[in-house]
Amino acid sequence: MSTNEPVSLRLIDREFLIACPPEERDGLLEAASFLDRKMRELRAHAKTPGFDRLAVLAAISITHEYLQLQKRANDTNVNVAESDIADGLANLRRKLEAALDAQLK
Repeated sequence: MSTNEPVSLRLIDREFLIACPPEERDGLLEAASFLDRKMRELRAHAKTPGFDRLAVLAAISITHEYLQLQKRANDTNVNVAESDIADGLANLRRKLEAALDAQLK
C-alpha cells in the first residue's frame, strides 16, 4: 500500500496541496493542468471571473464534454468501463473537495 504524498497544484492564481499516492501523481498533475487551461479559457470570456464561478463553469463544461464523449462511445458500440470512470471521477471529486475545504480554512 502506498503512502499519500502532498502534491502542489496551481489553478489560475491559487495553489492547492492535495495528497495522493505517488502512482497517481502524474495523472493528478495532468488533470490539474487541463482544469487550469479550461478555467483560463473561461476567464477570458466571463463577465464575472471569480475563482469559484470559474471552477463551477469549468466543472460543467468538462462534465458536458465527458458526457458527449460517453454518448458517442455508446453510440458506436465502444465498450467503456463505466465503473472505472465513475471510480476515477469520485476519487477526483474527493480530492478537489479536500483541496477546496483546505483553501477555505
